[in-house]
Amino acid sequence: MKLVPGLQSSVSGGPTTGQLIVDAKNVSRVFSMPAGPVTAVRDVTLQINSGDHIAVRGPSGCGKSTLLHMLGCVEPQTSGTLLFDGQDVSRLSDARRSLLRLKQIGFVFQRFFLLPMLTARENVELPLSEAGVPKQARQTRAAELLEYVGLAARADHRPSQLSGGEMQRVAIARALANGPRLLLADEPTGELDESTGAQIASLLDRVNQAGTALVIVTHDSTLADRAGRVLMMRDGQIESERVR
Repeated sequence: MKLVPGLQSSVSGGPTTGQLIVDAKNVSRVFSMPAGPVTAVRDVTLQINSGDHIAVRGPSGCGKSTLLHMLGCVEPQTSGTLLFDGQDVSRLSDARRSLLRLKQIGFVFQRFFLLPMLTARENVELPLSEAGVPKQARQTRAAELLEYVGLAARADHRPSQLSGGEMQRVAIARALANGPRLLLADEPTGELDESTGAQIASLLDRVNQAGTALVIVTHDSTLADRAGRVLMMRDGQIESERVR
């Protein structure tokens, strides 16, 4: 099955456009702090469908990253309901939430978080290994993905031998390894120069055009303007939404 344009893989799964993936209703996240409770996200209602391209903007500390972690089933909501593919995430065991994240959700971060002792190919293989994919199949899949992000010739290089843009490409390939339905990116161009950032933005566009839902938290207005929906957050709430 083609999980990304041009890729043939034995790994099952892959995006189907138009289907509801995430249905968040009045979700809030309150943190207990020594000085008293702090509400990071307040009564957010949001739906994400396969193929959506959403950018989340707002001032620092407004709850963007916390919301992203909630959508990715990493951070539990304090109140409200979060359904992923119709499943109430709060009712899943820790093991089932971990499996959901592994097989259905990809994460891309500002600082890459590649393991320095592993090659690019080995970093991409990690989530495949965790999902129990046989060695030959995961090697094939990693090679396909590195070719897809333009790094086939750098497969045996370690992160210290790669540029910032190359490390982010490896991180994107790793996030796509198990054919996720939802890709979440937190400031994916924040550590990159303008030219390299534009290349990463184009790569993310290509992934989204294949049908994978994409949600990006960013301060970069140029990156946000590429999205079909732009959410503006302030004080933990979605203040407005612009649809292109």
